[in-house]
Amino acid sequence: MKTMPLLINLGKAITLIAWLMMAYNLAIPFEGKVAIILNILFAITCMMHCFQVAIFHMLFKTLLPLAKQDYLQVFIFGIFSLLAYRQRVMGANERQNEGQTS
Repeated sequence: MKTMPLLINLGKAITLIAWLMMAYNLAIPFEGKVAIILNILFAITCMMHCFQVAIFHMLFKTLLPLAKQDYLQVFIFGIFSLLAYRQRVMGANERQNEGQTS
């Protein structure tokens, strides 16, 4: 399952490019209807990522020590950060279970 971290990082890169395009459009709007569409997508993306930060807080606050940087990563990268933190928790649980069975 080594492809999962690669896919997560690829998704993060694509998400970052999307954020940069939407931010650029706020500073220097594109021509025509593209600017309006990107503004709408920006608003929807912000709402969805805020919702994902709330989910992240509810699910992971008891499982991992969380810092502001963790919340920022989830806000920026959304589901791809959630998947990365999920893998971290699952890896810790597997190591803990191995320690109990040995």
